[in-house]
Amino acid sequence: MQEKVADYIRKMKDMTAQERIAFAYQEFGQEVVFASSFGEEDQVILDMIAAVAPGLAVFTLDTGRLFQETYDLMARTQEKYGLPLKVYYPETAALEDMVARHGINLFYRSVELRKLCCRVRKVDPLRRALGPFKAWICGLRRAQSVTRTDIDVAEWDAANRKIKINPLVDWDLRRLQTYIQEHNVEVNPLHRQGFLSIGCACCTRAVQEGEDIRAGRWWWEDPEKKECGLHQRVKAPAGDKIEGRDQ
Repeated sequence: MQEKVADYIRKMKDMTAQERIAFAYQEFGQEVVFASSFGEEDQVILDMIAAVAPGLAVFTLDTGRLFQETYDLMARTQEKYGLPLKVYYPETAALEDMVARHGINLFYRSVELRKLCCRVRKVDPLRRALGPFKAWICGLRRAQSVTRTDIDVAEWDAANRKIKINPLVDWDLRRLQTYIQEHNVEVNPLHRQGFLSIGCACCTRAVQEGEDIRAGRWWWEDPEKKECGLHQRVKAPAGDKIEGRDQ
């Protein structure tokens, strides 16, 4: 397994982001999917998918607590690119039980309860969404936060038992914003108001001058704890096996 991941890293290391996306689609075909949250990175990747891999599957997670601006951008993006988009929601029973037990704003009370909310609203739906696929593409960049400085262009997602492809892993914010301007990529208007990383409305605030790009996410917690579990990194069991598309 580690040898296969290392091979993907070697092949994609010097590719452009577009080439990495095209490579993933060629390698996995209908068994690779892009997970979009409609942030700046994801809008750039969607623009690239439309150009080099328009048949690639796309999904998003609707937590039920998103900004209205995010829903509006989602609708405009669907109309612009015409890409297939599947929306996954939290399981009703699990969500209702969580709120009944802990209250509607449980996430402010402790890290454990915040992670519970993220699990019900995001992590569990992600696992359902990824079920049919062997690999997934996402918009992670090393420069986003202290929890992501050591990610690579390809990784083994042991939590979901999938290959994860990060085509923008080595991009900085300036490169990202240059692409957005040059290719007229529409982004969430909240970015212009200081919301550099946008998640649920209840857990996102604008970033102040000099703060880290993800300082507005779960701002009441320590930076080292600011992950929702979607990109949980656990050691893969020795027997884990991954496969690409037959060549």
